[in-house]
Parts: sequence; structure tokens; C-alpha cells
Amino acid sequence: MNILVSYDAPSGFDLSLTVPRGFNRDLLHDQIARVLKQVSFDKKSSVQIWLEDSQPEDDAIMSNFGFLSYRDLWQMRCAFPPLGEAISTRTFISGADNDAFLAVNARAFSWHPEQGGLDSEQLEKIFLEDWFDSEGFLLLEIDNNLAGFCWTKVHRGEGLVLGEIYAIAIDPDFHGNGYGKPLTVAGLNHLMSIGADLGMLYVESDNKPAIRIYEDIGFTHFSTNRAYQNRT
Repeated sequence: MNILVSYDAPSGFDLSLTVPRGFNRDLLHDQIARVLKQVSFDKKSSVQIWLEDSQPEDDAIMSNFGFLSYRDLWQMRCAFPPLGEAISTRTFISGADNDAFLAVNARAFSWHPEQGGLDSEQLEKIFLEDWFDSEGFLLLEIDNNLAGFCWTKVHRGEGLVLGEIYAIAIDPDFHGNGYGKPLTVAGLNHLMSIGADLGMLYVESDNKPAIRIYEDIGFTHFSTNRAYQNRT
């Protein structure tokens, strides 16, 4: 298991490293030191390090390298069936729905360092991924306008089938109408119908309104991915 290095880093960073889930914590300090010596960056570079499934001792280890935590991403999981009623959706049509989706995505995730920058070229690349299934890409339409979407993804590598709410959003023009919860339930119902054992999603730890909705559906906190940045 290796630390992943990417120079295609989020906005504001020159370099991004990811320590994957299950990485041996006894090796973490020495392996981060090794990678930081190997990669090409100087003292003025802005570097991000993600630690998947963060552990209590990680902050002290990262502080030794001059890195401080700045962002927590929760993984939440729920049993099936989800609690609550679903809302009617239709499936995404590649080509026909691209522009409308990208416009809503940009508006809904204008604050998000990764999702908000999704463009047409990146979207087309996602369509080619093995996991992509248009049947699991659900669109919410209100009065013939795209009001939101729930994009799902299936993971089969942990001894059980995890059904992920990969990305979900309501267009800001439709906020306050209570669409978020039933749209999430619609996505979970789809995942349950194709054989997923559990539902899961990622949410920013400080997004309290979203966390309350997810808890109402039956989600609980499972693990935390923590991001660190160097003091430049």
C-alpha cells in the first residue's frame, strides 16, 4: 500500500498526497518523510495531505512535518431500508442533460474545492469509468427545470456491497423546499434495489444541516478523512 502523489491538486495547492485507508500507522512517519523528500516542491509550495480513516495520533505525526489539519470529511453509513419517503426522479441522459447538470452542480457546489470545478471534459471522462451507470444518476425536475440531482456509485471491494451517494445537490433556487431528504432516499432506494448491502456517503464535518438530514434517514458517522496543509 503506497502513499498516492498528485500534482493535479485542488485549487490553492501545488501538490496533494493521499494516505489510503488501512495504511500501517507504524510506517506512517517514515513513509511520509520519504515521499516528501522524493516529490518536487520547495518551501513556498502549498501542499495538501489527506489521511483516510484518520486516527487520534495523526495530528501529532503531521505536526512534526509542519502540517496542520484544516478539513474533516466524514464517511457516514446507513442500513437499508432508509427512513423517509422518496421523491420522483428520472435518470440522467448523457449528452442531453450535460449542460443543465453542470450549471446546477457549479451553483450548488460553488464553495467546494473539488466538486465545484467539474467541467464538461472531466464529466466525459467520468462517463468512461467502469463504475459509471446512468441508471444510478437521478435527476429531480420541478416544472421542467432541473432542481437537483443524486448521483450514486457502487463499491464492491470490502467484502460487502456499499452503495454510495456520490454527489447530491439541490439548485440554490430550490432551497428551502425540503427536497434534500426525499432525494437522498430516492438514491438509497435505487442502491438497495440493485443489491447494495449498506448506504454510505461523504459529508463535510461542519455541514450541520446536511448531517441532520442524513441522521434522520438513518446515517451514522463511520470514519473521518482528515486533510492537512503545510505552513507556508
